[in-house]
Amino acid sequence: MKGVRPDIASMQQNGITGLATPRLGDPSVIPLWFGEGDEATAGFIREAASDALLAGDTFYVNTRGKPELRTSIGNYLHSVYGLRIDPKRISVPGSAMMGVTIAVQMALTQGDEALLVGPYWPNIETACRVAGADIVTVRQHEGATSWVLDMEALFAAVTPKTRLIYINSPCNPTGWIMSRSEQLALLEFCREKSILLLADEVYHRAVLNAALAPSFLDLARDDDPIVIVNGFSKAWAMTGWRVGWVVAAKAMETQWAVLSECFNTGSAPFAQQGCIVALENSESVIEALNAKYRKGAILVNEILATCSRILLTPPEGAFYAFPKIDGISSSRAFCQGLLDHKDVGVAPGFTFGPGNEQYIRICFALSHARLQEGLEKLVLFANSYKE
Repeated sequence: MKGVRPDIASMQQNGITGLATPRLGDPSVIPLWFGEGDEATAGFIREAASDALLAGDTFYVNTRGKPELRTSIGNYLHSVYGLRIDPKRISVPGSAMMGVTIAVQMALTQGDEALLVGPYWPNIETACRVAGADIVTVRQHEGATSWVLDMEALFAAVTPKTRLIYINSPCNPTGWIMSRSEQLALLEFCREKSILLLADEVYHRAVLNAALAPSFLDLARDDDPIVIVNGFSKAWAMTGWRVGWVVAAKAMETQWAVLSECFNTGSAPFAQQGCIVALENSESVIEALNAKYRKGAILVNEILATCSRILLTPPEGAFYAFPKIDGISSSRAFCQGLLDHKDVGVAPGFTFGPGNEQYIRICFALSHARLQEGLEKLVLFANSYKE
């Protein structure tokens, strides 16, 4: 392909969008494939953004986010964690994925290694490959009652070329949650090795048996080599708004301004106003959504348990189930068949990194009636499926 680097020219859409795109918007499909529910953002948040747009809030703003939004984020983090975060450490470059991309660009170049804790959201790997890095994966595994990460295996996978470690807790797709002691051990390791720790905490409020997941914010110093990514998409059901934030070292302040200007020139100003209002009235929205997710998790566990071929390690957080389907060798073929024959869309496991070919990801953020129908159709299909 002329004018395009060979490594970029060879890239394809991830396995979720590749499967879903031909039938996006098809009302006959029960969409359990993307990481979102089926209800719109709360009305008062939409109204705040609409009012700002109608009032003419359409001009350039600080590329690191409106000062008042960054202040609101700081106040929110204080209310949740009891911490005072220096505003110089907070940036709003665009979506949470934009925050990931900028952090990756800061840390990685051709020939470096990115160590990714898997299974992981596939766009993380793509962002690292675009930077020219090689990918090393350490995969979580199923324990007796939950997913587990072997910390010794993680540390052993680090080489002199490792420049970045990516970790997502609560995890998309497994629902694994990293413990406080594991976080401290990893952060101390990255301090010692001068490795950038990219901590994805976008599901920080989606915890099934607690109010909050442990956060690196409680442990990180102002000068630590860490970027903590968060955002509005999941906790406030604002996926289409594309606004997230990062907390990083003070020393990175200028770099976040420069790269935010280069990549996106900041989030839409009227969207940021909606985010300010969301933060000011956060708990009612978050509590209602979490109640929905917890009921969804119960439905998943109950319905999938009726099929002996579907082996599920229950999630602790986020709003996904990541079961193994006994007897299949291609998650892509299984998911395509489920879509073609039952009009149910789920995500194929292969796209979440190596070792996941027999797995599928199910989002249980949908309304319960649609979720139940989709799960029952999945069970019927799995019981009869033959390769």
